[in-house]
Amino acid sequence: MPQGVSAAIIGSGNIGTDLMIKILRGSGILSISAMVGIDPESDGLARAARLGVTAISTGVDGLIASPEFDEIEIVFDATSAGAHRYNAEKLREAKPGIRLIDLTPAAIGPYCVPVVNLEQNLDALNVNMVTCGGQATIPIVSAVSAVTPVHYAEIVASIASKSAGPGTRANIDEFTETTAEALQSVGGAAASKALIVLNPAEPPMMMRDTVYVLTDAADRDAIEASVDDMVAKVNAYVSGYRLKQRVQFDEITEPVNVPGVGDFTGLKTSVFLEVEGAAHYLPSYAGNLDIMTSAALRTAETIATRALTMEVA
Repeated sequence: MPQGVSAAIIGSGNIGTDLMIKILRGSGILSISAMVGIDPESDGLARAARLGVTAISTGVDGLIASPEFDEIEIVFDATSAGAHRYNAEKLREAKPGIRLIDLTPAAIGPYCVPVVNLEQNLDALNVNMVTCGGQATIPIVSAVSAVTPVHYAEIVASIASKSAGPGTRANIDEFTETTAEALQSVGGAAASKALIVLNPAEPPMMMRDTVYVLTDAADRDAIEASVDDMVAKVNAYVSGYRLKQRVQFDEITEPVNVPGVGDFTGLKTSVFLEVEGAAHYLPSYAGNLDIMTSAALRTAETIATRALTMEVA
């Protein structure tokens, strides 16, 4: 019998496999009951079987039909936006109260960035982990928003091409749309834009994220302190998350036309981030993988802890 709250992972690619390994390494709160995919030959399913995890190659329908499903309380979905919509409907029909952690850009449920709004989403049955770029940059926009209103936020997420699996590549459009929306609804920006770059450089580069924020004139020391504090909070569960250099400020005195804002003069804050992966599955350059799985794990563990506490009470 698994110890802790029982979970399953749908999606046996890079993200799902890394997440499985993280849980097996000692979540202490979660246990992994099943790894689910649709390719019997996938490395993720083969690795799951070697590690003693039930491997199911017939998708969500196979999971629902399995003996393990009765005990499963949390399902991570690491497939694609389109697949998650199907999976969520099937799972909800089979078990209405099951908790879903969505690692795709489907955004059926509320966006969740642990350091920003996890506490507000603990009762949601389906939480969306936005994107790797969103997990890296939304905390920074939120940190600036805590000091002064953000008129516009723009982010560029650069990841190694080798770290982008089929699911990531199939969801490029959803990535930009979902991240931009969450920069506003979670980060607090009035307008926003998001870009992703798959860099084919050899050797592969680590994940880099650039955040540009436009505000009125504000206390620069307070902004820098808020950003530094937020970086430390994210680093508590993503150990490779760090500032690449100190926060940069530029005064814009000549009006610049900004999408969604119009002519702008004021303060431009630039934040440059690097995310080094923990190398649980892919090498350390895959920080984009690590920040997504680490954020999803932190979210699920918090939800599970709350559920266990309520059971005891």
